[in-house]
Amino acid sequence: LLYRFVLRYRSWWPPPPRVTRVLKAVIVTASVGSALLVLIPAAAWQRQGSAAMGIAGPGTASYLRTLIIALLVGAACVGTWRVLIDAVKLLARLLIRRWHLHHEVAFFIGTAIVVVLIITLVNGVLYRGFLIGASSVFQPQNSTTRAGVSQPLEPERSGSPTSFASWDGLGYQGRNFVAGGPDAGELTRINGTPAQEPIRVYAGLETADTDEGRLAVLLSELERTDAFDRKVLVIIPTTGTGWINPIAARAIELMYNGDTALVGMQYSYLPSWISFLGDRQKSVQTGRMMIDAIHDRWSKLPPEHRPRLALYGESLGSLAGQGAFGWLPDVAAMDFSSVLWVGPPNESALWSGLVQRRDPGTREVEPRYDNGRTVRFSQAQNADEIARVAAAPWDGTRVLFLQHASDPIVWWSPKLLFSRPDWLTEPPGADRTASMRWYPIVTFWQVGADMTNASGVPGGHGHNYGDSVLDGWVAVAAPPGWTPADTARIRGALHHDDASDQY
Repeated sequence: LLYRFVLRYRSWWPPPPRVTRVLKAVIVTASVGSALLVLIPAAAWQRQGSAAMGIAGPGTASYLRTLIIALLVGAACVGTWRVLIDAVKLLARLLIRRWHLHHEVAFFIGTAIVVVLIITLVNGVLYRGFLIGASSVFQPQNSTTRAGVSQPLEPERSGSPTSFASWDGLGYQGRNFVAGGPDAGELTRINGTPAQEPIRVYAGLETADTDEGRLAVLLSELERTDAFDRKVLVIIPTTGTGWINPIAARAIELMYNGDTALVGMQYSYLPSWISFLGDRQKSVQTGRMMIDAIHDRWSKLPPEHRPRLALYGESLGSLAGQGAFGWLPDVAAMDFSSVLWVGPPNESALWSGLVQRRDPGTREVEPRYDNGRTVRFSQAQNADEIARVAAAPWDGTRVLFLQHASDPIVWWSPKLLFSRPDWLTEPPGADRTASMRWYPIVTFWQVGADMTNASGVPGGHGHNYGDSVLDGWVAVAAPPGWTPADTARIRGALHHDDASDQY
């Protein structure tokens, strides 16, 4: 019936040339007018968002550039559409001439062929070409060393002369990690009591040829440095480049006066957003392997001689760490005492499952699960807000998520294309403007664009968690007898190592 309808009313389309010209004029005029008019509310939204983050909003020139970009994007879309239409017409003519198919049937088959070719091209050739090109760009940096970074001499560090992991094999971020942080002398001066030399263990991509080989070196390093004799052992799945937040590492070492062992392993040299798009399962698989291997060795120790087992993950490192657990009870079953996950990507399986099953009446931006018995969520606006979320009673394993309402890494999802999320229907979070609305397709690209500069905002907003990581550690892993004065002392001693190429 549909086929007969199309054939019967085929004469309706295309319309006469005069009608076509009028339609084109109306569409162009409406498009340009809409683009100009939308700049007015867009400027107001941008000013509100900038005010919420305490930064200056874009000036008039920025909005004029927006018009130019809009014209270029529009021209690209029109040009692409015309190329596709011409391709369909070409295929349809070939089918009609060779097999004498009806026009509508030929156009349908031609359209199907073009769609399949586009999907194959995007998911195959272009996708692989993008990853190959990204590898050629970022792989050379992994072999370099940042200015001012030198090989550690302390045996407690991987890459030292006595280490099983060579300095050259640690990679760019691995060398930054093992060469950074406080030493025993600095810790003694800050805390006023004799400190131990902190242990930092790391395996880079070039430490061994396989994940299993790198894990073997990692375990040998833990044994060599007597890491299992320390008070706290922190497992840190890394971000895409192998980066470990220097503030998070330094904070826990200051809190425990060096009686710590921190361990990480690189699985890629690509920035997190490329690793996420290209092979997110690699990060999950590697994180699971590392956590399982270290936990297995730790569990063989007598309970009275085991260090406190903690887990830290930030951004893609959070996703990697969550991959080791099927569900929340697994974290407690493995006897982790403290887990701190910062800025988890929306695709994180454990995080998304907890948010979806949150206690009734709680917001997606700050959910509550099982009344906070094991896991809690904080918008991490300041120390008082984190302390409120972490208030007693909170016995047993403590799992804390730090997630800003304005962090696009946390809230971006393909579902934004055609589905309105709860966080855009509920009262807004602490640093998100209430004027933000959901629009099909548009919001997906807006939040996606924000991801490109998610960390380029002041601390406490976006994907910049700054010194709130210290308060997160205090919430889940404070030493016995810890006081607010201790937190203030450590906060004063923290300084920001260079983290400009963190992801």
